[in-house]
Amino acid sequence: MSIHPPPDGWFQAPGGSERLWIGAGFVWCLVLFAAMPYAHFKGKQNSTGESYRVEQEAFLDRVMAFTNANKAGEVNGVPIAEPAPGSDIYLMGQMWRWFPVLKLKKDQTYRLHVSSYDIQHGLSLLPMNMNFQVLPGYDHVLTLTPTTTGEFSIVCNEFCGIGHHMMTGRIIVE
Repeated sequence: MSIHPPPDGWFQAPGGSERLWIGAGFVWCLVLFAAMPYAHFKGKQNSTGESYRVEQEAFLDRVMAFTNANKAGEVNGVPIAEPAPGSDIYLMGQMWRWFPVLKLKKDQTYRLHVSSYDIQHGLSLLPMNMNFQVLPGYDHVLTLTPTTTGEFSIVCNEFCGIGHHMMTGRIIVE
């Protein structure tokens, strides 16, 4: 570090290829700036934006009522809910599981209500590229229209404690 000012004329304006690279960087910034709102409004990976405040116990009651009304079997002690097409369906994250298993119909639209009973979880639907943060105290509503049949795994992608690696669920589409 110098205690003397730099000599006169030390600064040289960019020129030649340096100006080209600065211009290319600026143009790329503009492209990305325009791409973000485009991806938000036209991309199909964003949620519908609906969310409501809810008490965890009230949401648990809704999930249990939904599960009991639509029960179609069990998998490893977890009930399978098979709702009518077009209906509201419920999924709850709770250490360390997703509850219940959902059995949906292909090409039918459902309104998925998802919340957490205890702490923040991440809902990741595999192998689809669907990721969503699930917070306690909020009922997030996602519109789903399954277009492929099969079994899809739900995993938690937000570290939620010692049993995080076991926090899985399932959506079955027929």
